[in-house]
Amino acid sequence: MKAFFISLIIVICSSCSTTSVVSDFTAADLFTGSIEGPAFDANGALYVVNFRRNGTIGKVDADGSADLFVELPQGSVANSIKFNSRGDMLLADYPMHNVLMVDMKTKSVSVFSHNESFNQPNDLCINKNDQLFASDPHWKTNSGKLWRIDPDGSSTLLEDSMGTTNGIELSPNEKTLYVNESIQRNVWKYSVNAAGNVSGKTLFYHFDDFGMDGMKCDKVGNLYITRHGKGTIAVLSPDGVFLKEILLNGKNCSNLVFGGRDGKNVFVTMQDRKIIEYFTNDIPGKSY
Repeated sequence: MKAFFISLIIVICSSCSTTSVVSDFTAADLFTGSIEGPAFDANGALYVVNFRRNGTIGKVDADGSADLFVELPQGSVANSIKFNSRGDMLLADYPMHNVLMVDMKTKSVSVFSHNESFNQPNDLCINKNDQLFASDPHWKTNSGKLWRIDPDGSSTLLEDSMGTTNGIELSPNEKTLYVNESIQRNVWKYSVNAAGNVSGKTLFYHFDDFGMDGMKCDKVGNLYITRHGKGTIAVLSPDGVFLKEILLNGKNCSNLVFGGRDGKNVFVTMQDRKIIEYFTNDIPGKSY
């Protein structure tokens, strides 16, 4: 029987204090310390990278139990999962400078995009035209790049010489792209046109402590940012105003995803606990 750890938490907000509940969704140690990239497919199934060992994708059932879904080719390790409009699974494969594609019916794995100029593709977001946007950090030099990868697999460098690019997300209307830099603790925003080009880079928010990892938007455009090392999720308004901070059970939160029947459950991958935690939000995710 799976044991659940449940804790009451304080949600710190700019004008109020409320309580919420963070619970364990999976048992401990089902995933490695590189647990990341939670994503739901169109049928509501949850997938997470690095099940039992690195280089795998796990499928998590509604009761929190998990099984191996697919093993990646030798040397490949995924960090992010996205699904395109056809239902294909796309993976940021950072050691091999790839974005991989998984056929969900046959489970065959192929290279969707490869570029020797990729540092180590880290996080992905995708628009309604099936264009991917990829963060591409170089951790040893505290630098990074920003890429667009089109449906044919071709890659376009959108910006070079950034900080350690990590979390990346599109606003609900897909007209704004958010990219964070973990080491520099900056969150940038760009305007995005119909062709998927970016312009008007503006500093959206700067944190004075701790790191950042994955980000997701809710339906009204608020941005949820995992604060790696602090064990919280910071919530910022579309205007860059700090709204609240949600305290988790673990410290090294790596990414999050909205899910559940109404899109209000938030599932968070925790690298220090090798587990998925979850809580219920008041606003659904942007795709609900």
